[in-house]
Amino acid sequence: MQKIYRLIPITLVLFSLVLSGCHIPQSTDAPLPRSAQKKTEVAGILNPVGLETPTPTPTITPGLPIPEPIITVEPLPSGKTGYFTQQGDTLPALLKRFDVPIEEVHSDALLPTEGLLPIGIHLILTDNLKETLPFTSPIFPDSEIIYGPSVGDFDAASFAREAGGFLSTYQEKVKDEIMSGPEIVQWVAIATSTNPRLLLAILEYQSGWVLGSPAGAESDRSPIGFGASDTGLYNELMITARFLAQGFYGWRDGSRVEVAFYGGGTGRLSPNLNAGTAALMQLFASIYPQSAWEIRLFGEDSFLLAYQNMFGDPWSRAAVVEPYLTPTTQQPPLTLPIPVGEGWSLTGGPHITWQTGTPRGALDFAPITGEPPCAVSVRWAIAAAPGLVVRSEQSVVALDLDGDGDEGTGWVLIYQHMAEKERVTVNTFLDQDDPVGHPSCEGGQASGTHVHFARKFNGEWIGVEGPLPMVLSGWRAYAGEGRYEGFLQKGEQIVTNRPDGSSGSTIIRDE
Repeated sequence: MQKIYRLIPITLVLFSLVLSGCHIPQSTDAPLPRSAQKKTEVAGILNPVGLETPTPTPTITPGLPIPEPIITVEPLPSGKTGYFTQQGDTLPALLKRFDVPIEEVHSDALLPTEGLLPIGIHLILTDNLKETLPFTSPIFPDSEIIYGPSVGDFDAASFAREAGGFLSTYQEKVKDEIMSGPEIVQWVAIATSTNPRLLLAILEYQSGWVLGSPAGAESDRSPIGFGASDTGLYNELMITARFLAQGFYGWRDGSRVEVAFYGGGTGRLSPNLNAGTAALMQLFASIYPQSAWEIRLFGEDSFLLAYQNMFGDPWSRAAVVEPYLTPTTQQPPLTLPIPVGEGWSLTGGPHITWQTGTPRGALDFAPITGEPPCAVSVRWAIAAAPGLVVRSEQSVVALDLDGDGDEGTGWVLIYQHMAEKERVTVNTFLDQDDPVGHPSCEGGQASGTHVHFARKFNGEWIGVEGPLPMVLSGWRAYAGEGRYEGFLQKGEQIVTNRPDGSSGSTIIRDE
C-alpha cells in the first residue's frame, strides 16, 4: 500500500536522509610544503565596513569510531529525499539548504513555521539538488565550534603555557598592549565566542606552534596560512574565527550553502550536515584548493584525527551538552539598556554581533546629550536584566544572566564601547537598571558615542530576528535590507535607525 505523505502548509518540518556513508578519499598527493599552503590575501576581512538534538552521528576517518544509530525508515518515493531535524534548525533555513519551496516539504508532524524545530523529526522533501560535495554526514559537533558549555573549565592560556611549544614564548603587540601567545589565543576565543580547543588545534595542525618549536617559527607571520598583508598570530586567529563564523551562522540561517575553495571552484554542501561541520569545511576551503581540502579533512593525517589526539573525542563532549538549543529556548525578559525616562537614539539598526560572519544581532544606542561626537558620555548604559559581570576589559562588559560565572553557558549580554572610566568591575552582581558603564568610542570602530548591545545563548551569537527575537521593554527589533538598517516596534509605535540620531530615531524607555 502506497504511503501518503501529508503536506503541512503553515506548520511543517523537514527531513533528511538516514546517514549516508561519508566518502574517505585516500591521500595520493605528496604532503603540502608550508610554502605551498596557498596563502590567501584576506586583509579586507580584517577591516570590514562598519561594525560589523540528538548528537549527530558522523562517518569519518578510520580511528574515530562513532556508534551508528539504528533507524528504521520506509523506502522513499522516487524523487524524494529525507532529513532528520537537528538542533538549531528552522524551516526557512532548511528550505534554502534543500533548495525547495515550502510546498515540497512533507511530514507526519505538525510544526510551526517560526521558531526552532523539534529535534529528530523525520521530514520528506523533493530532491532538487543535482550535485553536492560527496561528504554527506556530520564530522564535527556544533558545540566544539563555539565558546559554549563544552568548554567548561578548559583554560587555553594555561594549556598553551604548559605545552611548552613556541606559542608559550611568543609575544605580540595587540591594540597597543604586549600580549603573550597563550593570552592572545584566550582573548580571541572569548571575544569572538570561538571554542579555544579548536583555535589551538588549528594552530598546531597548521604550524606546530602549540606542542613544538618548528624551525623558522620566529619569522613566520602567517602560522595558520592566510598570509594577509598585516598579519601575525592575533590577526591569523581573528581571520580563523571569522571564517568559522561564516560557515557556522551561514548554515544556521541558510544563507551559506556552499564553500568556495582557494584557487577557484565551489562546492555545494550536503543539506544533511550540521553547523559545526559547515564551519570547519568553510575554514579549510578558505586555505586550500579542493584536492588538498579533502586530504586535510578526510585523509590519513586529517585535522579530525589530529584534533582527537590533542583533545580527545569531540562527540563525547558534545553528547554531554547537546542539544543546547531546543524549541523551548526563550529569551528572558530584557529592558532597553538605557535608564527610564532618558532620551536615546537608535543610531545602528541590526548589524553583526561581533566579527564578520556572525548574525545581525546587535543594536547601537546613543545618548542624546549634545556632547561632542566621541566624548565619554555622562550617561550610563544599564543592566537590561540581573546578572554577574564575568568580563570587563577592552571596552567590553559581559553580563552573565544565570550567574554561574561561565560566559559559555546560558544567556549573556554584551555591551561594547564602555569607557574605562567607572566601568563596572568583574565579579560584580548587577540588579536590573544598575549602571554598566559610560558609552564612548573606545574599543573598535565608532564615529560617535554609543553602546553596542548584543546577546549570546550557550556561547552562540543570537540574531535579532529568527527563532529567538530580540525584545527590549516590549520593543521588538526588525532588520532592514542592509547592515545597520532596521527598526524597533512596540504596538503601533516605530523607532527607525538614524546614524545621525535625527528625527524618528529617538526612544525613551517608559518602564
